[in-house]
Amino acid sequence: MASTPVSPAQALDALLAGNHRFVTGTPHHPNQDAARRAELAPAQKPFAVLLGCSDSRLAAEIIFDQGLGDLFVVRTAGHVLGPEVLGSIEYGTSVLDCRLVVVLGHDSCGAVAAARAAVEDGPAATGYVRDVVERVTPSVLAARAAGLTADSDLIDTHIRHTVDLLLDRSRLLADQVASGHTGVVGLAYQLAEGSARLVTSHGIPTSAAAQR
Repeated sequence: MASTPVSPAQALDALLAGNHRFVTGTPHHPNQDAARRAELAPAQKPFAVLLGCSDSRLAAEIIFDQGLGDLFVVRTAGHVLGPEVLGSIEYGTSVLDCRLVVVLGHDSCGAVAAARAAVEDGPAATGYVRDVVERVTPSVLAARAAGLTADSDLIDTHIRHTVDLLLDRSRLLADQVASGHTGVVGLAYQLAEGSARLVTSHGIPTSAAAQR
């Protein structure tokens, strides 16, 4: 069994290495046996928090080839942030001592598409779905203000916006990043290819992040 990552950069490397195995069809399926279940029964110690979209095609443990107890996963439609999401992420870094927080977006995101449609044609969503759309809309507006119209640009902008919002709203996490304890990255997942691409990085050395 591979050793547990002990730094933000090592945690990111472990995820990207697992994603490479997934893409190339050589997954290890680690930490999924009876011994692992018994080991985890008293307590968990994941190495990364993953805030991902609720999309059914975005199963984190599968696409990053991780196992039981490796990832503390929080999922919402469009990876939108609310108080309970922020609290869950802070729990992952402060109580569980995760060294990395990942915001995982993806192409063909329904929440981003709905927000774009709302900006261009007027709101169509109802109920609490509209609340999700409204939380994504600032990202769409920011992309349009920058002259970005391609779907991939909207996705990347929303990922960056979520990362920035997370660090702005969570003083605890911002302090952990400033001290070097925790890193925060944004990744964009390609549904057809299965690959995860680095979009933005905080708290990981620039040279190390640039090599990924």
